[in-house]
Amino acid sequence: MKKILVTGGLGFIGSHTVVELQNSGFDVVIIDDLSNTTIDVLANITDITGKKPDFHKIDLRIKADVKQFFDNNKVDGIIHFAAFKAVGESVEKPLEYYENNIGSLVYLLQEMRDRKLDNFIFSSSCTVYGQADELPITENAPVKQAESTYGNTKQIGEEIIKESCNAYELKAIALRYFNPIGAHDSIKIGELPLGIPQNLIPFVTQTAAGIREQLSVFGDDYPTPDGTAIRDYIHVVDLAKAHIAALKRLLENKNKQNFEFFNVGTGTGSSVLEVINAFKKATGKSLNYKIVGRRAGDITAAYADTTIANKELNWKTEKTLEEALLSAWKWQEKQ
Repeated sequence: MKKILVTGGLGFIGSHTVVELQNSGFDVVIIDDLSNTTIDVLANITDITGKKPDFHKIDLRIKADVKQFFDNNKVDGIIHFAAFKAVGESVEKPLEYYENNIGSLVYLLQEMRDRKLDNFIFSSSCTVYGQADELPITENAPVKQAESTYGNTKQIGEEIIKESCNAYELKAIALRYFNPIGAHDSIKIGELPLGIPQNLIPFVTQTAAGIREQLSVFGDDYPTPDGTAIRDYIHVVDLAKAHIAALKRLLENKNKQNFEFFNVGTGTGSSVLEVINAFKKATGKSLNYKIVGRRAGDITAAYADTTIANKELNWKTEKTLEEALLSAWKWQEKQ
């Protein structure tokens, strides 16, 4: 049985990916520093899969602790989620983002090089494209100057991985996600931001639940049909399954280059107002929202062309926007 390390494995996307890994027959070891999640997630993963993953509380910014982990653990592949991920916050705290998102990546890759380990999946982002010239966004779209520090850490991260693959004969795949939302069908794991949510959907569900008084819609003057920003919202379970497909591609040596990257989305863009309406349709809940000014680092529109990922990874999304929103709401109600 192949053992896979999942960094940030108790986070939102990480926990769903751990579930899919275990359900696919992989042995999983998790590293998480619990800075943006809670230890309860470990028990919930165990409830869903019937198997408790091995867990290590480690801050990947501490090089000696990373080395010690690899001294004591042999793994067949790594899925690297552990990163700070809020666009707005990254503009306010750039040094923290560079230290965490870049430093931890370098320390992991150094251990892989020194121990001749292979098979690295990187949690990247559609933010690497910046404001794309053409929609939908294909993998051939140019990587433009990032609109936020977060986006820049993903661009730099991909460059570091690509150069490491060339220098040390590593194999890696970067998955450029669009906007993950929703919760597991069991409603045992989902998105649980600590503090004020930085992403749209938890803010939507918390507003519907009365935790937040009002949802702020950042800008209605974008050049889109209804003036609000457009994003590609993918159900987190569909996204988790893309990681399994990418991992198997590397393990089975089906990759065509040492470093590959794929867009992971639904291929459909939805505006903020369309999401608000879809939420009402899925749940029956109306939202108290207010149009406010644009937010720093935000772009007009981003949605994926998923043709290449569908073909090369033999993967495609299965769940609708309304299904994703309903699962997010059920998760919120459970909280």
